[in-house]
Amino acid sequence: MKVELVRVDDAFHFEGTGSSEVKVHTDGSPEIGGQNLGVRPMELLLMGLASCSAIDVVLILKKQRQEITDFRIIADGDREQEPDTQRKPFRKIHLTFKFAGNNLDESKIQRAIGLSMEKYCSATAQLEALATITYDVEIATV
Repeated sequence: MKVELVRVDDAFHFEGTGSSEVKVHTDGSPEIGGQNLGVRPMELLLMGLASCSAIDVVLILKKQRQEITDFRIIADGDREQEPDTQRKPFRKIHLTFKFAGNNLDESKIQRAIGLSMEKYCSATAQLEALATITYDVEIATV
């Protein structure tokens, strides 16, 4: 896997491109001179984790003929500063999987999420080495 990151302006706005050739913009915070022209890099890590799991879950639930009308994941990461550095990696990440749909089977949803988190999602495998990752599920009926 390979990505390219190109500086867009004379501050902290960058444009990233991967093999899909879709552009992703990142930027620094206004406190350091960023202009909110993209997401912050650490936000992008949480989005990657949520996206990785979301794709797995949707694939699994489609095969099980679950009719999802709305699906979202809220990723909440707690960061801790490492001693003698400016680095603040995630130490705890909590995902809230929110579903709405017709006749959704909670056991199928729980199983799909479990498979994603424990077997399929490479982002989970990458991040769980340094952070405790937990999740819960909310299901609304339509």
